[in-house]
Amino acid sequence: MKLATLKNDERDGQLVVVSRDLRQFVPVGHVAPTLLYAIENWSRVEEALMAIYDALNTAGTEDLREFHAADCAAPLPRAPQWLDGSSFLNHGMLMQQAFHLDPIPDAEKIPLMYQGASDDFLGPTDDIVVPNDLDGLDFEGEVAVVVDDVPMNVSAEDAGQHIKLLMLVNDVSLRAHGPREMVTGFGFLHAKPSTAFGPVAVTPDELGNAWQNGRVHLPLRVQYNGKRVGEPNGREMNFSFGELVAHGAMTRRLHAGTIVGSGTFSNASRAAGSACIAEVRAIETIEHGAPQTSFMRFGDRVRFEMLDAEGQSVFGAIEQSARAPVPNI
Repeated sequence: MKLATLKNDERDGQLVVVSRDLRQFVPVGHVAPTLLYAIENWSRVEEALMAIYDALNTAGTEDLREFHAADCAAPLPRAPQWLDGSSFLNHGMLMQQAFHLDPIPDAEKIPLMYQGASDDFLGPTDDIVVPNDLDGLDFEGEVAVVVDDVPMNVSAEDAGQHIKLLMLVNDVSLRAHGPREMVTGFGFLHAKPSTAFGPVAVTPDELGNAWQNGRVHLPLRVQYNGKRVGEPNGREMNFSFGELVAHGAMTRRLHAGTIVGSGTFSNASRAAGSACIAEVRAIETIEHGAPQTSFMRFGDRVRFEMLDAEGQSVFGAIEQSARAPVPNI
């Protein structure tokens, strides 16, 4: 099942069911007005939403409308919590090698995770708006899961049963702020502006055989200003989504609607390319002694998309441009 949130005058938008080919949608306010409502009441609304989805894909429903990603907010425009992991150890190892960083203790045993802002998510075509484009503006291609209510100290195996939806992510970063914020011990704040999400959230069954062992076994296509950056595959996650959810719930419950991210996609093979500029610069430093690729400036564009084995877009695309804020008049 594919679900999206259309922008309207409400903070949480309007929930719709989208066809598998991302061409049409049906409003479902009579079942669930918003995706947050749906995930909080999943056991009560899943069957009805799935019936609508099945009918939509077999041309057996009325009130069909054309679907356009530009009309979408993030599937969850705001969420109870946003926890982003760093489950591709190759990414961290490249950073350590390039910039002579000390290894993080137990990084292979304990997932890295930070808590980001969840009150102002961006839609798939919303501009990336930051005060200054000299602060190391970067994109990060990821996938995230949405869970229902997760009990405290859940096992990784049981945590996987709480995963209800998956989404495509651009975890925007301002690299210039990161080093200082990390050494304070309090974590990211200014280094992590609003995060963007793809047009649709999908149930795990939409991925078919590509959803295995709590991982998405598909490449993530990344383009920067129209040029290829890479197609790293999600199968190389060192920690599964079940392990990430369990880590987030170790000492507290997770409320339905909590989003847990994979962290930047990164593969051991250099041929796969990268999913963020920071990793591109790290590889350039390792191979050439200095970075050659610039961070994003106002007017630059980034695009993410993930295709299934048949070439069908799974989540739709994230397509964003960076710009300065509009001055208040």
